[in-house]
Amino acid sequence: MDTCKYVHYAIDEEDQRAHMRRQHREAMSTRAKNSAAMLVSDSKNLSMVTANLTPPQWIQCDIRKLDKDVIGKFTVIMADPPWDIHMELPYGTMTDDEMRNLGVENVQDDGFIFLWVTGRAVELGRELLTLWGYDRVDDIIWVKTNQLQRLIRTGRTGHWLNHGKEHCLVGVKGNPKNFNRGLDCDLIVSEVRDTSHKPDEIYGMIERLSPGTRKLELFGREHNTQNNWLTLGNQLDGVHLEWEDVKAKYFARYGMSLPF
Repeated sequence: MDTCKYVHYAIDEEDQRAHMRRQHREAMSTRAKNSAAMLVSDSKNLSMVTANLTPPQWIQCDIRKLDKDVIGKFTVIMADPPWDIHMELPYGTMTDDEMRNLGVENVQDDGFIFLWVTGRAVELGRELLTLWGYDRVDDIIWVKTNQLQRLIRTGRTGHWLNHGKEHCLVGVKGNPKNFNRGLDCDLIVSEVRDTSHKPDEIYGMIERLSPGTRKLELFGREHNTQNNWLTLGNQLDGVHLEWEDVKAKYFARYGMSLPF
């Protein structure tokens, strides 16, 4: 390199990542400014309605330490926890007791939870739903495919058999209202992407089930941020809030700092 007569350029990876983050935010903001036609249902009829969407929101935080009172209550919760499944993984995990003490029961009175589980976490997930006050009512299965849309036969997890699927436990708490039954099935067939990157189809399913409501995602990353959702996780970038009540409570509690 030092003796080469040509000019060489090096890519600043940090600048590139920051640029990608800015592009992502701008795209999500633009999409959120417009109304979206969503399919809703009652027991007799299907109709198209227009709903105003709240732009994506997020808080970079250690969820174990976040004061849950500042974020309020939600109609839908989704979580993809870093389970300790007794395997070597490319990210940090949480102990079973840390999961039990996460405080999920404090952010919902009436509504639904979607809890991604795999391996030994299937049984632990069922235990946690009961502990947090939910009745398990369904189980969504994600069948994993490759880029050729063929089934994955060499999954990244599994002690005895390679896992070609993942489960998402569905729980209900209290008496949720104004939700839509029977619009989707309990099966997603979708391509595998990065580690822990769940299929985007799940967001459409949840929005059709409970259109226009406040939704919370735990352990999310930048690609998880969605309209009508507040995303929490330690791999996000800073804080961005739209709901005025949450914004007021958050800044009263933490000011401009991050809740670590």
